[in-house]
Amino acid sequence: MSYALSRLMSTATASYAGFCFVRPEHLGEAMGADKHEQPGFDRLAEVFGVRDLAISAFGMLGRSDRTVTTAMWIRICCDVGDGVVLARRADDDQTRAKVLAATLTWGTLNLLALRADKRRARKVAAAKEVASAARSVAGTVVDKIG
Repeated sequence: MSYALSRLMSTATASYAGFCFVRPEHLGEAMGADKHEQPGFDRLAEVFGVRDLAISAFGMLGRSDRTVTTAMWIRICCDVGDGVVLARRADDDQTRAKVLAATLTWGTLNLLALRADKRRARKVAAAKEVASAARSVAGTVVDKIG
């Protein structure tokens, strides 16, 4: 299967989704939520878990490069969106910085994985083109000789 780094990042994101189901309170704790806000953050973590698991399934199991690419772009947009929404909700600069560092790091890692996979796919396609042209030339030469 191609797009190995993107599939790896999708697997990592699926692991985070599992963590959201097992320990949803992590989000509220990271945000410094009080006991009245915690249930809302728990629910949000569960929503993140469902969303991330669904996107990751397409990223890990997609049969085409296009499916994996689409899943990665959705993932990147979600990471940036999560950062914006959660940073606006943060009560202090330290929490805001922590939220932005986490979400934008994931978004950046996903983007880098996707770019590396696309670059590798272009190189493989170019190599196949060269090989095909070489076979064609060789076939022509053999026909001329024979």
